[in-house]
Amino acid sequence: MEINVNGRVVPLGDISPETPLLYVLRNDLHLNGPKYGCGLGECGACTVLINGVAARSCSMPLAAVGSKSVTTLEGLGTPETPHPVQQGFIDEQAAQCGYCVNGMIMTLVALFEREPEADEQAIKKELAYNLCRCGTHLEILRAAERARALLAARRQA
Repeated sequence: MEINVNGRVVPLGDISPETPLLYVLRNDLHLNGPKYGCGLGECGACTVLINGVAARSCSMPLAAVGSKSVTTLEGLGTPETPHPVQQGFIDEQAAQCGYCVNGMIMTLVALFEREPEADEQAIKKELAYNLCRCGTHLEILRAAERARALLAARRQA
């Protein structure tokens, strides 16, 4: 069995196809962007992109991924050149403890891919099932708006 993660095809060996994708990403591939939060797919901390669509990796068996492309937070940008959504979070200091940030960023990347001009209402609706216990919701919304502007500038360049 193998998996396509962040543009690389990685052999997995003897891992059960029923193993949650999150466990494979964190334990076998040592990718720490997606977090274990609730284990039920309800909090958003484990969000990854599957063929560009936001998906909860804690409740997705490896078999459901098949040959699809998985993108984690680590696959978006680099410390030197962050993805515009990551840069928005940096610029607006949108993280407090940081546990929810993976899910927020991955969800917004998928949203802006699908709907580049998403307004505040669309952003709020998309993030409704990504939980932040620290209460940085206003900063997260500012980061989303900043990211939207950065992505628009990048498209125009």
